[in-house]
Amino acid sequence: MIIRRTFPKTILPSILAALLLTTGVGFGQSATALAFEVASIKPSNLDVVKLAAQMRSGEMPAIGAQVDRARAAYTFMSLKELIATAYNVKAVQITGPDWLNDTSQRFDIVAKMPDGSTVEQAPLMLQSLLAERFKLTLHRENKEHPVMALVVAGGGPKLQESPADPAQDFDENTPLKPGERQMETPQGPVRMTVDPRNGSAVVNMGKRGMWTQRMGPNGTLHLEGNRTTMSAFADMLSQMTQMTGGGGMAIVDMTGLKGTYVVALDFSLADLKKIAQSVGLNLPMRGPDAGGADVASDPGASSSIFDAVKALGLKLESRKAPTEQLVIDHLEKMPANN
Repeated sequence: MIIRRTFPKTILPSILAALLLTTGVGFGQSATALAFEVASIKPSNLDVVKLAAQMRSGEMPAIGAQVDRARAAYTFMSLKELIATAYNVKAVQITGPDWLNDTSQRFDIVAKMPDGSTVEQAPLMLQSLLAERFKLTLHRENKEHPVMALVVAGGGPKLQESPADPAQDFDENTPLKPGERQMETPQGPVRMTVDPRNGSAVVNMGKRGMWTQRMGPNGTLHLEGNRTTMSAFADMLSQMTQMTGGGGMAIVDMTGLKGTYVVALDFSLADLKKIAQSVGLNLPMRGPDAGGADVASDPGASSSIFDAVKALGLKLESRKAPTEQLVIDHLEKMPANN
């Protein structure tokens, strides 16, 4: 049974920041016999009270993958996200049963790393765990698939260039700042912080850019990337369109733009409700001028994400491109021998 919980909208930026980083963005690794020493897998329900307390203390919620040489934790992650993390691919590169797209069913995994193992070996251990507990078997296909191409619109790009800032880079072995949390992603470690005053979240990806999320007027959400490449922007759009019900096709950068830029997206109340519902949460649609009443959303309204793309002098076109796919041959919905 899926439990849907309401939560303060001020913690949405932190939740969204972590959810965006729970799926991979690279290519798969080779299978190996590496395995965790011991692992526990449990269905996950987001503890809203705990999250709110963490927010008030300025601590980033623990969502996604946190791995060190002693312990691996995968918190509030869907089975599809776990597979993507294990095989270092995007979620849109996974083809499987329809129920796999129901990301409201989520799990918490806590595992002990073997002595002498490395953080880089954790995805291979996760592969073994998924095969053992969820009976996962799959094969790879490399062929053309439909994609949405991110291209420059007729009037040219309307982008502000943002040169790389060496001060933004960090050494993953340096101590965390107060309230900062490090998450392991297939692209490398990222560090996240949250402002307890307004719930805004900052995700530092080092040389790959920095993303800031904060609540806007009337309960909307503003997402802004600085020093980001068009490839990273396309990956972010892929994840966002899936979370807002925009389809399962990958968005691929075909702009030809090689610099780093400032990009911004504003999410409507309807977008935020779709994101919350996609992970089994009930987001109260309340605006500051609504007198505490729910704010109605237009179910027929198009996603504001695509409007933001147009505002940047870009557009999305249907095309085909060579894509590596992980095709699920067998997968159980719940873990065995837990």
